[in-house]
Amino acid sequence: MASAPPVERPAAPVTGSVPAPPAYAPAVPARPNPVDAVPWGMRVAGEVAWRLLVLAGTVWVLMKVISSVQLVVLAFVAGLLITALLQPIVALLRRKGMPRGLATAVTAVTGFVVMGLVGWFVVWQVMDNIDSLSDRVRDGIEELKRWLLNSPFHVTEQQINEIAKNLSDSIGANAEQITSAGLQGVTVMVEAMTGILLAMFSTLFLLHDGKKVWEWTLKLVPAQARPGVAGAGPRAWRTLTAYVRGTVLVALIDAVFIGLGLYFLDVPMAVPLGVFIFLFAFIPLVGAVISGALACVVALVTTNVFTGLMVLVVVLAVQQIEGHVLQPFILGRAVRVHPLAVVLSVAAGGLTAGIGGAVVAVPLVAVTNTAVGYLRAYSAEQALRAAPDSGAAPDSATDPVTAAAPAPGSKA
Repeated sequence: MASAPPVERPAAPVTGSVPAPPAYAPAVPARPNPVDAVPWGMRVAGEVAWRLLVLAGTVWVLMKVISSVQLVVLAFVAGLLITALLQPIVALLRRKGMPRGLATAVTAVTGFVVMGLVGWFVVWQVMDNIDSLSDRVRDGIEELKRWLLNSPFHVTEQQINEIAKNLSDSIGANAEQITSAGLQGVTVMVEAMTGILLAMFSTLFLLHDGKKVWEWTLKLVPAQARPGVAGAGPRAWRTLTAYVRGTVLVALIDAVFIGLGLYFLDVPMAVPLGVFIFLFAFIPLVGAVISGALACVVALVTTNVFTGLMVLVVVLAVQQIEGHVLQPFILGRAVRVHPLAVVLSVAAGGLTAGIGGAVVAVPLVAVTNTAVGYLRAYSAEQALRAAPDSGAAPDSATDPVTAAAPAPGSKA
């Protein structure tokens, strides 16, 4: 049986053509492109905003990671600061012909023994004078009370007794918190010992293998950015070394002169207070205020009001000499950080990691400032080299690559 012929279907209409609107339809203007409708400033702000959000998220995650291993980070940074202080001694011993391992061992052991003896001396002085200090504190409080009663401030004995009663009530109300803080002292001591051991091991290996550690770190940097980082690292290390050595020298001068003033004014525990002034000097701006206030309070409550005022004069005089003579002369142009940046970095470091964060905040800002400045100059130099009309060879004295400083841990 023959099959039926196929049925022919009508051709589909052409979809590409749109019939024109009728003549009576109103004219509708075409809508602009949404991208063109957004103002240029808002587009730029949007592009910048999402990048800032990504950067802020990255920084937040990084800070979370650092806070979770805060003890390890602070111990390593402390080892880095101690290495910056001791590394010139290792270089000096090597120039004298001593092997690197022996020079590292001698420098590290000597440095750790000196720091340990200083800590032991402070504890010994405090424990040896604690009984006489408590008696002198009671006598000083009575002397301060008599001075307030005879002062022109019109303070009555009833007001002084009320203040003393409020202090006693506050201590009694917070007895539970004080007890719990005392119970946590064991944990704090264990963490402190762990951090000290980590800092010692970090210092030892950085003194011996600092150059190898730096070369291994460079391998983690992308190859395109490696030359710039290789030039920025030695300069950042030179800034850190200048900062640590200058800060130690300034802190030592402050401690010696203020300690001598406390000694001649017959203030108890003058030597431990001088050591505290030396340690607090590593916290820029804030540390000097805290240590000076501590010395004034001890002098006030253990001697008399006149001695307290004289200690205040000594502290202010030494700090003025430090700010206007010692800091510019010793640190000079090696560490160029604006005072506002110092205050903000110390505050941020203190809020993030306590006293340790406040100590490492300023050297971190100084090192970052040096590295960023070099990378900016290096990028400009590379752009000039890549320009079609730049045929002159760069001067070796100003070339950021050929004028690179030695890496951390190498001979300086």
